[in-house]
Formats: sequence, structure tokens, C-alpha cells
Amino acid sequence: MKITLKLARVGMSMQEATIAQWHKKPGDSFVAGDPLYAIETDKVTHDIEATADGTMLEVFVEEGEDVEVGAPLCTVDVMM
Repeated sequence: MKITLKLARVGMSMQEATIAQWHKKPGDSFVAGDPLYAIETDKVTHDIEATADGTMLEVFVEEGEDVEVGAPLCTVDVMM
């Protein structure tokens, strides 16, 4: 199932974050628990983990780019 992942709020006051690093590139497979990407806020860096097995399809945001909460980041194909 193709899903678009969006930037989730990881802190109450978080309005935006910087994509620090993509751990998976288009075509890479992953399993639940694998880190997909890292975000940087003004306070900390978070690794965002996959919640299901799947494959990275497309990345919309480059490393170093700032994005607002709710912005689309990538599409993945997940196994249900």
C-alpha cells in the first residue's frame, strides 16, 4: 500500500524541523523499527522509525531543508 509520510509534531511547541539525514533512499527496503530519516528541531535531533515493513519510493524534501509540521516528506510502499 502506497503511503505519503508527513512531518509529525514531536514536541508540543514544534512548528517546523530540518531534515537532517535520510537513512533510506528510494528503492531501499526497511523493516518496522528501522530509522527512515532524522529531523532536527531547535532543541534535539530525532530519528523517525518505520512502523511497518516496506520500501522507500520517493523523497520530496532534501537533507538540510526546513519543513513545516504536516508537510509531505516521502512516499513508501508498506506491507500490510
